[in-house]
Amino acid sequence: MHGAIAGLRVVVTGSSSGIGRAIAERLLALGCTVHGFDRARATLAGPLFHAHEVDLADGARTDAAARACAQVDALVHAAGTLRVGNLGALDHASGELMWRVHVDAAARLADALVPSMAERGHGRVVLVGSRIAQGMPGRGQYAATKAALVALARSWAREVAPKGVTINVVSPAATATAMLDDPARAGSAPRLPPMGRLVEPAEIAELVAFLLSPAAAAVTGQDIAICGGASLPA
Repeated sequence: MHGAIAGLRVVVTGSSSGIGRAIAERLLALGCTVHGFDRARATLAGPLFHAHEVDLADGARTDAAARACAQVDALVHAAGTLRVGNLGALDHASGELMWRVHVDAAARLADALVPSMAERGHGRVVLVGSRIAQGMPGRGQYAATKAALVALARSWAREVAPKGVTINVVSPAATATAMLDDPARAGSAPRLPPMGRLVEPAEIAELVAFLLSPAAAAVTGQDIAICGGASLPA
């Protein structure tokens, strides 16, 4: 089924590691052309992969990178950063950084890329959120930025649904990526979902590939959990 997305031109942010890399790798395997946006050096290569070194916390550079890819068919915003802190000890610079990378970058990229999709009558946007958007102690600033992605997606989806463009959020629970080892989250261990293991990045990539496919044309404005049961009542 996912083979139907062969030939799509897709911008994938955070393509050098973690969830973003898994998504980019899967899309390449399915025959998509991938424009990987990352501030780190590219870790993928091949004739269908185009690396763009861009710091998504820098609005001007994000705008310029988006303009260079104005005719893509899809956007997957997977780049992310996590900082933790309790009330009374919040790092406001970290909060601003998360807002720029998660929310402001999403807005800049969508603003540059989605109108041309709508003009052509087809497009896909997937924003990678988080189950933490539901709230978690010590993660308020992070949760707020991920919750904002849901509000953006639902608002934009209503604007462009008549024009053949879908916009959704995929919200993973704790995922097996290097982010779990980030010193910035010391003292804030991930919670295993009821299935007893972390979500794998490849599992998220498969869901994203489906949302880019023609079979997902009726799915828009949704926040889709991939959480191993973490969202279920205790």
